[in-house]
Amino acid sequence: MPDIQLRFHHDMLVLSAPIGGSLRKQGFEAAGNLELLCLTEEESVHEALRLEYLAGAQCLLVPTPGITQARLAHERLEDHAAQIAEAGLSIAQAFRAQHVIAEVRATGLPIDPTSKSSLMANRDQYADAVRAFADGPVEAFLFDGLEGIDDVRCALMGARKVTDLPLFASVDVDAQGNLAGRRESVEEAVEVMAEFEASVVGVRMDAAPEEIAAVVRRIAAASDLPILVQIDVHPEESRLPRHEHESPYWHPDTMLQAAPVLRAAGAQFLRAVGGATPTYTGALVAATMGLGAVR
Repeated sequence: MPDIQLRFHHDMLVLSAPIGGSLRKQGFEAAGNLELLCLTEEESVHEALRLEYLAGAQCLLVPTPGITQARLAHERLEDHAAQIAEAGLSIAQAFRAQHVIAEVRATGLPIDPTSKSSLMANRDQYADAVRAFADGPVEAFLFDGLEGIDDVRCALMGARKVTDLPLFASVDVDAQGNLAGRRESVEEAVEVMAEFEASVVGVRMDAAPEEIAAVVRRIAAASDLPILVQIDVHPEESRLPRHEHESPYWHPDTMLQAAPVLRAAGAQFLRAVGGATPTYTGALVAATMGLGAVR
């Protein structure tokens, strides 16, 4: 049994933030294409991930969000998935992180739920992405940005064809608790996640802590699985004084207030995303260090 599974419902854990911001600070304009950078700029990716490790993230994410064939095809890298997975794992394994999780973002492909071929094609995208890691030293997979319940179903079905490792499934949710741009509720998504053997259910939200906490409580009422919350942050770039900040997470210190609220609501795994920097990760770690999960 993977070590991370032993910690479900026990310890508060922080996942590393996306490293695109750190790469842009190094001068990479195409920081979004992490898969290519893993192959061609290993030292730069290593340095960006090192900052997340030094910030204290207990769960280090392998920088392979675009490893599905559909996303790799945009960069003409569809024949290099296994090589990218190996390179990403090599970078992540260079650190002594407590846990290593492979990140896989949604394919972005349209899904016709009435078409068996459409569903199978999407399912196989996720199966191939997981298969690219072979038997590498990864403890779990995070499927991030899943676009609706059909996408959730395809991702988990595809992954379960090829792995028994824990699966984190995350969807983007608005302040009302509906999947972004859809009429599907978070409870409906969580029900499908549980049915298709997700190990951790997750949401990504751009909302105030109290609004996120309300959604987390709804998830906790609908499922007894561990909960991941990804907080979409937007750091304040202007140094000019303002009476009101545009985002509730304009500064890393705001994580110190948000984390206890989300923990009390039932979240166990926390991650800062969007415009997050390693200092956001560090603040989440500081706010939850040594604390147990609350359900």
